[in-house]
Amino acid sequence: MTEMSNTTMHRNVLGHGGLIVSRMGLGTMTFGVETEAAEAHRQLDLFVDRGGTMIDTADGYGAGASEKIIGDWARARGGMDDLILATKGRFAPPPGSHGAARRSLVRSIDASLKRLGVEAIDLYYVHGWDIHTDIAETLGTLGDLRAAGKLHHVGWSNLSAWQLQKLLAVAERHNLPKPIAVQPQYNLLERGIELELMPCCLEAGISLVPWSPLGGGWLTGKYSADARPEGASRLGENPARGVEAYDLRNTAKTHAVLKAVSEVATQIGRPAAHVALAWLAARPGVASILLGARTLAQLTDNLAAEGLTLADEHMHMLTAASALPALPYPYNMLSDFCGMDVWNGLGTARP
Repeated sequence: MTEMSNTTMHRNVLGHGGLIVSRMGLGTMTFGVETEAAEAHRQLDLFVDRGGTMIDTADGYGAGASEKIIGDWARARGGMDDLILATKGRFAPPPGSHGAARRSLVRSIDASLKRLGVEAIDLYYVHGWDIHTDIAETLGTLGDLRAAGKLHHVGWSNLSAWQLQKLLAVAERHNLPKPIAVQPQYNLLERGIELELMPCCLEAGISLVPWSPLGGGWLTGKYSADARPEGASRLGENPARGVEAYDLRNTAKTHAVLKAVSEVATQIGRPAAHVALAWLAARPGVASILLGARTLAQLTDNLAAEGLTLADEHMHMLTAASALPALPYPYNMLSDFCGMDVWNGLGTARP
């Protein structure tokens, strides 16, 4: 379900929780690390001015610096009642705590609330699966925190489909909070969630809120096959950085995708980044895309993709170029049963 806001930005209903969020969200991982406070405040001002409503952070971003920057900005503007605030806990537990255990989550959310200067978190994500803690303990803790008025809705980031199904089963059995959103990496260069996580979310009515929609900058076209990145960019400063590392992503498949993105961009007269964002916004289950930027200029450019809808022929071109490789059993057989390449989204059926 989608509706137009009173501004220039579309809004979507987030899962089954009733929250209505802007189709473009603001990811703030750079705040306090790559982006100083003053520049971060300018990004927040611009985002809200353009009709953005969902701000996403985490206690692990800059060891709490991101949350503090957002909290300072909110206090200066008189609060955030008009916005949807999401943060996360699990990877930055206070000393003496661990992961997603009760002790950790209770202390983590209290610290987040203090830094953000709010009474409750609209959407609280567990930042990743914790193999050391029974999922019933984590869900029970989240339920207690919700009952105490410290959070309104629950989400999960960075997990597999079997983990999501396990927590849904436990939540159903014990009447504990179910996630309304899942936050995975998802973009034209990383479509692995389409195998099982996306279908699981669609079946359960859980929205997708992708991070790294531009593949760490690759989908803007600024990295080439024969020149290692240099200068003031994420990979220029650290070519081995994370999932978008230069040597990891510098493959023939990546450059085939980039070629398709460039062709579509040329045909419609828009930047490559706009094409990649528009493709992602049109994927099944995607409610809001997290834009992360180091500078105000980058955020301005990316926000300009709002409202772009690609023609079917361009969607098909991009989807085909970025298709997952030939799949082994059982996926190949499941695809045959459906009579189409379901997993690569080239048919009309829901993935």
